Amino acid sequence: MKSSTGKFWKQPAIYILLLVTGAGAAMLGDRLTVSQFRANSGDSGQRALEPKLQLPPNTKDRVSKVLPPASLSGDGTNVNFIVAAVAKVGPAVVRIDASRPVKPGNRGLSPEDFFGIEPNSGGRGGIERGTGSGFVIGADGVILTNAHVVEGADTVNVTLKDGRSYQGRVLGADKVTDVAVVKIEANNLPVVAIGNSDKLLSGEWAIAIGNPLGLDNSVTAGIISATGRSSSDVGVPDKRVGFIQTDAAINPGNSGGPLLNASGQVIGMNTAIIQGAQGLGFAIPIQAAQEVAKELIATGRVEHAYLGIEMATLTPDVKEQINSNANSSLRVAVDRGVAIVSVVPNSPAAAAGLRAGDVIQKISNQPIIQSEAVQEFVQNAKVGGLLQMEINRNGQIVNLTVKTGSLPVQKVR
Repeated sequence: MKSSTGKFWKQPAIYILLLVTGAGAAMLGDRLTVSQFRANSGDSGQRALEPKLQLPPNTKDRVSKVLPPASLSGDGTNVNFIVAAVAKVGPAVVRIDASRPVKPGNRGLSPEDFFGIEPNSGGRGGIERGTGSGFVIGADGVILTNAHVVEGADTVNVTLKDGRSYQGRVLGADKVTDVAVVKIEANNLPVVAIGNSDKLLSGEWAIAIGNPLGLDNSVTAGIISATGRSSSDVGVPDKRVGFIQTDAAINPGNSGGPLLNASGQVIGMNTAIIQGAQGLGFAIPIQAAQEVAKELIATGRVEHAYLGIEMATLTPDVKEQINSNANSSLRVAVDRGVAIVSVVPNSPAAAAGLRAGDVIQKISNQPIIQSEAVQEFVQNAKVGGLLQMEINRNGQIVNLTVKTGSLPVQKVR
């Protein structure tokens, strides 16, 4: 789902665009950072800012030593639950080094959008390199990581904690959820234990393992700060994920690494931070990542249901702002529901007869009062599935059936 500041009101976080077009960079080989938690409002043409990457400038030259396999100290007083969790999972956490060629004179996005590498001068081509993390989910060499770590890469190198290095093959990468699967030719690898991200509670322990800033096998700990953070809350409106929020320190290079519970089970995959903030890290719930991974392994791609509307959660204040906008003919007649701000031409929504100004009040007979609820219904729908909608149109109730389409994902390059 996508959100933007729009041109009808001054509160940019209250609506989400159902047209998601994928990540802003074709291959983001390191930590995804959110360039701004909220976009400033006021300019009618302004959109929510895209996430950017941030790495120290010397990352490309850093060569980290691979640590030896974890072993517990004989001093039992030092073996707490974090030590035990790390010893259990650490051997299954990997470092991923990815590179992609840059065409002469066509570098595209700025260097900070990738890996902190200085841009090529004089229109010369070159290589962009970046480092991320991942973790083994299959003893035969199946590895889970972020899509932005490996997307567009022509070379993916995977280094295990014991020092062994393998050439990796990307089985698939999904921009919409930022999940990717990498395969290496190896057997009998240590694998992580999977926990249950659907039952997390705020205040539970959270442990992150990864390779931040080129420092391999780093461990940080904190708590689960919140669950179910929407993509618009986090500031990455082009993603369809309900994020886990944690205050465990996450830095560039942690992308794709595991977030663990106190028992050493993986509950999430670290993916984003808020630039300039402290104690604000975000992870993709492991149950969601697993579902995407299954499709990527089976078919190499993931289909996402799509309507093609831009919408806003209605409140009395939002209603007043919409109806008092002299530069727009958009008007709504009710105080609660989800207003359709615009409809993408030739989209499933347009084919079903949805219009700007319609207010969604029910889907499948379930009351709708927030745009996140519409997002959830669409995310859970199969491509080609039917959604029964009750619409308030200028004070009149209209019932429509919308057949979802397949989300078009734009190629960045």
